[in-house]
Order: sequence, then structure tokens, then C-alpha cells
Amino acid sequence: MGCFEWANKKIKKMEWTDIALTKLSVAAFTLMLATFWPVLLALEWYWYGIIFVLAAIGPCIKLFGK
Repeated sequence: MGCFEWANKKIKKMEWTDIALTKLSVAAFTLMLATFWPVLLALEWYWYGIIFVLAAIGPCIKLFGK
């Protein structure tokens, strides 16, 4: 069994609240990294928007595509 197969099996046992808490913990960890490494916050706001859009294209295509 590979790493992804193991993770998929474990994720299927999670409820929506567990997934929401996982997302919240990732956001908090990212903010913690930004406070420890201020270079992450040095970009202008629109660069974060561009990164967000580019990162979201693939999942949105899978979610809303045929």
C-alpha cells in the first residue's frame, strides 16, 4: 500500500468538521511561518491573489468539470 492509498483510506473516515479543522490548522501554521519569516509578507497583495488563482484552477476544474 502506497502513501496516497493509505491517506485516502484515512480521509474517508473523516467528517466535514475534521476536514474544516484541518484547513484551519494549515491556515494557522501558515500565519505562524509568516511571523517567523517576514519575507513571506513582503510581497504586494496582488501576488498572493495570483498565487491563489493559479493554485485553485486545477481543483476547480476537477470539481466543476465534466
